[in-house]
Amino acid sequence: MTESSCSSWEELVTAALLGTERRTPPVVYAGRDAPTALLDAAAVQTVRRRAGLRPAAAATPPEPAGQDPRPPLPPAARRRLAMLLADRPGAGSGGRRGTAPDLMELLPQWLATANEHGYAAPPELLPALLDAARGRTDLRPQALAFAGPRATWLARLNPDWRFALRSAPGGGSALPALGDSAEVEQLWQEGLFAERVTLLAALRARDPSAARELLATTWSTERAEDRLMFLDSLRTGLCDEDEPFLERALADRSRNVRATAAELLSALPGSALAARMAARAASCVSLDRTQGQTTVVVEAPHECDADMERDGVVPKPPAGRGERSWWLGQLVEAAPLAVWPERLGGRTPEEIVALPVADDWQSELHGAWCRAAVRQRDAAWSRALLGAPASPAAAGPGAVSLAERAKLLAALPAGERAEWVAGFISAHGLSEAFQLLGVCATPWAEPLGRAVVDALNIARDAGSYPWSFSGVMGLAERCLDPATATGLDGLTSIPDEPEDASPGAVGYWTEAFQRLVGTLRLRATMRAELMAR
Repeated sequence: MTESSCSSWEELVTAALLGTERRTPPVVYAGRDAPTALLDAAAVQTVRRRAGLRPAAAATPPEPAGQDPRPPLPPAARRRLAMLLADRPGAGSGGRRGTAPDLMELLPQWLATANEHGYAAPPELLPALLDAARGRTDLRPQALAFAGPRATWLARLNPDWRFALRSAPGGGSALPALGDSAEVEQLWQEGLFAERVTLLAALRARDPSAARELLATTWSTERAEDRLMFLDSLRTGLCDEDEPFLERALADRSRNVRATAAELLSALPGSALAARMAARAASCVSLDRTQGQTTVVVEAPHECDADMERDGVVPKPPAGRGERSWWLGQLVEAAPLAVWPERLGGRTPEEIVALPVADDWQSELHGAWCRAAVRQRDAAWSRALLGAPASPAAAGPGAVSLAERAKLLAALPAGERAEWVAGFISAHGLSEAFQLLGVCATPWAEPLGRAVVDALNIARDAGSYPWSFSGVMGLAERCLDPATATGLDGLTSIPDEPEDASPGAVGYWTEAFQRLVGTLRLRATMRAELMAR
């Protein structure tokens, strides 16, 4: 063996990068070819480099992670989780080519099911799970619930996972026993903001009155932005007993706090604010029976006085909006919907919505009724404003947009919601239905699932441009009932290509349906693996 005294790690790296055919290694071993000699020299140099390092000062080892008492995953489910975390597609499932399921898009469902069964996360998969949650905020609640206490333990050791510390009170510190008033009071007075928000939310879910009383003890000394966040927690368990506190908040220094307090009070039909808004709104809307047809007449407010402002009416309209219509919309939105049948001749919501409105006020009035129905979660009014699914796509009886229809649907029972959207798809197809599908409970009920699949099949047979349906196809992969897979096999064959079809459309549709069926079967398998004991 001969070795140049000036050989260095950099020379070895250069020879490796260029190749031994173009650069002779700085070390030559008798009887060894150049590539082998280079590797041997690198091994020797590695030992030398390590031997030359100065020993570092001994560090205090971290405290062990807390024990997770939950049962471990079944072996098949653990292997499945490793596969899901290893998948890193570059695009969403609906737009991918090929027939392989998009595993990362199935991870949220897998995590939700695992949490339902109360399983503990395998320690060896926690780094990959936290990496996945780091890149996708929608995964974080389910991922951190599944990861358990070890997530915050790991997050203290790796700054890339610090989001786990922000998502847990005090970076993983446990909440005090909510029945221990002394500990609750101490954390409320001394805790970090994130800890206090979490404490208030937990206490509100357990004892709404106790949470409100705790908030009242420090309300006057809180910062405006903190008061707004704390006030928002009262949405959980909102009740008539909250009214005195919310009435006081109407005089808050912060406009945003006042607006939130007014919104919460308007959601209490028996509140004094709701009564004041009802009186104002009713004075603006009446019936005209002097013409041949009974008509709704609107006389919008001519001013926004101080009392209206105190009750949450914003005086200055956005750009391009008239003042009077802006004030009217806010009054009607905040008034209890129960005021209108009495005010408008004892009519039902369907009959009221069907009445003509004079002087082009219909859009403003119906839009405010839509917002009121969403705020008050009134199914009868939501049903009336939605109208029949077959009515024009963006012009139901309430003349509402698709975005507003999606919000109205959320107030209906899940089964009725799915049936309505199925009827909409049957009448209008899928091009306008994406927003509506997003508010339907999963897995989709049988009528809705059948309507989606039939519409996709019709679009394929019509030679439609396939990529415009990629979003719906992706939703179908995640939301269809896995039990429907057996009835979809006929869609996976390659049909004859229509003459006017888009180039490559038939191949895309076939791949998409094959991926859909494969994904549904994989979802069924995943659930079975998680249920195995």
